[in-house]
Amino acid sequence: MITPPFLTSGDTVGIVSTARKITAEELTVALDLLDQWGLKVLLGRTVGAASNQFAGNDEERRTDLQQMLDNPEVKAIWFARGGYGTVRIVDGLDFTRFLEAPKWLIGYSDITVLHSHIHKLGVETLHAQMPLEIEKRSVETVVSLQNGLFGVPPDLEYSSDNRLNRRGTAGGQLVGGNLSVLYSLCGSPSALNTEGKILFLEDLDEYLYHIDRMMQNLKRNGYLDRLAGLIVGGMTQMHDNAIQFGSTAEQIIREVADTYDFPIAFDFPAGHVTDNRTLIFGRKVLLEINENRVQLKF
Repeated sequence: MITPPFLTSGDTVGIVSTARKITAEELTVALDLLDQWGLKVLLGRTVGAASNQFAGNDEERRTDLQQMLDNPEVKAIWFARGGYGTVRIVDGLDFTRFLEAPKWLIGYSDITVLHSHIHKLGVETLHAQMPLEIEKRSVETVVSLQNGLFGVPPDLEYSSDNRLNRRGTAGGQLVGGNLSVLYSLCGSPSALNTEGKILFLEDLDEYLYHIDRMMQNLKRNGYLDRLAGLIVGGMTQMHDNAIQFGSTAEQIIREVADTYDFPIAFDFPAGHVTDNRTLIFGRKVLLEINENRVQLKF
């Protein structure tokens, strides 16, 4: 895998929105943060643009991202927010210049489309908090993002006695992202190959039976067959029907994984949660899970 150059003071970060619309005012805290880190900012044309729920129409969003990918002065691209829409433009992107001079792509949720697609191109990306509502995230969220961008490995360790955890040690490239998005990419050119890798999953605002349906689909598509390890982050604001499904999202995931023997960590601090730590996708990691502790080393 290719590691893009880490940032240094004076570098330029481009901000675009490939999904839902966003205003410049909503970026104020994030812009101040970049300034504190000694970084310059180039706002894309999609910031402030609107086409119904999107930050401009498909061509406007594709063009904005393409220009950031091709601009040699832009050393990292920070996606302003998630929502939905990146999958509508990914097939129209040309990654030729990006592969000649890779740069960090930063985001999560809907940006899983790009994490997955670019992983297949052999370049590392950052699964991390986006500018929107960064002021509502933990201090650790911000510190881990800064560390990831400036070359300090965002290793983390947390206490967990979750009975759903499966103890063990695993090594491999870290991949994954939003479960709903990964599910939607199955069968496409952006679908992941998870063989020998550690898969991270998180999701937001889904019905429990949807979680089961998506996990069954990943299983049937072979995502779990030769997996080295599984990490489950926030399964946030889940919903149930009047006739209850009978299991939590975490229990559903563990049940689907019961026929395998790879280590599994739950309660991981990443995803649509207050403590949304930065992960380097494509980087080889070591996952260690014991009785009351989970550790991830990059």
